[in-house]
Amino acid sequence: MSKSITQDMAYRQSLMKYAEKYGVSRASRKYNKSRSYIYFWKARWDGTAESLACQSRRPHSHPNQHTEAEPKLIRDMRRRNPDLGLIELWHRLRQRGYSRRPESLFRVMRKLGLFPPPKKKQFYKPKPYEQMSYPGQRVQVDVKVVPRRCIADSQLRLFQYTAIDEFTRLRFLAAYPEQSTYSSSDFLKRLFKWYERRGIKVECVQTDNGFEFTNRFSNSKRDLPTLFEATAAQLGIRHKLIRPYTPRHNGKVEHSHREDQKRFYSCHSFYSLDDFSKQLAVYNRRSNNFPMRPLGWRSPLEFTVQYV
Repeated sequence: MSKSITQDMAYRQSLMKYAEKYGVSRASRKYNKSRSYIYFWKARWDGTAESLACQSRRPHSHPNQHTEAEPKLIRDMRRRNPDLGLIELWHRLRQRGYSRRPESLFRVMRKLGLFPPPKKKQFYKPKPYEQMSYPGQRVQVDVKVVPRRCIADSQLRLFQYTAIDEFTRLRFLAAYPEQSTYSSSDFLKRLFKWYERRGIKVECVQTDNGFEFTNRFSNSKRDLPTLFEATAAQLGIRHKLIRPYTPRHNGKVEHSHREDQKRFYSCHSFYSLDDFSKQLAVYNRRSNNFPMRPLGWRSPLEFTVQYV
């Protein structure tokens, strides 16, 4: 039990001192407590506030508690079978006369310290992030599936392709009706021209391991380049893949998708691919003019002007 003096203990201490000075009846009226309550705590009080702490009400014994032979049986069985699960252990104990429920067995084993200590969690230590030094050095690319509740036509499927320059945070968004290597290839051509018009030459694109980008995890086409990879080679762009099942390596584009969900998809509806494309273009212009803390509270467009 904690040795710190709580508010209740300090309150009881003042009550005891008042009762000792002016009597129990007067203290009962002043503190609005019954006389039996005051006599109860007065019997415990030794002049210190610690003696007025609430004590445990847990009983010292119980008519149905484990007998002395049962904990010994549990220890012996656990020592001979250290790797058994709780239910398997309980089942074998029942065959030897143990009549308690699994919940009781769990409580007794925990009390006896028969469970192995929990393993310490190994906290992830990220490697130092490789900061980009100029625009176009590396562009992260990913695909966001448009939520169905935003689409008026239940048969229509929409996808947002996103490219974000790691150095300037300048983004290019495009709408597509499917998530495929053809759409990815077409998006790569468009983003290359879009950044080039703004004075940025894309040197590297970084993607995840989806089949719309690579055949890395394909059983039959592993050695065949996708249309996206062929287009990247044709444009002279290096294609970098992130570690499998590690979306944090594509953190900037993943974070931008979360912001899109809050700022765009939570309050817009789309009736066709053309309608979605127009609304997405307006949102893209607005997001590129939005101030960002990593850029010193400048927008990506304002930040880009300094380097092109």
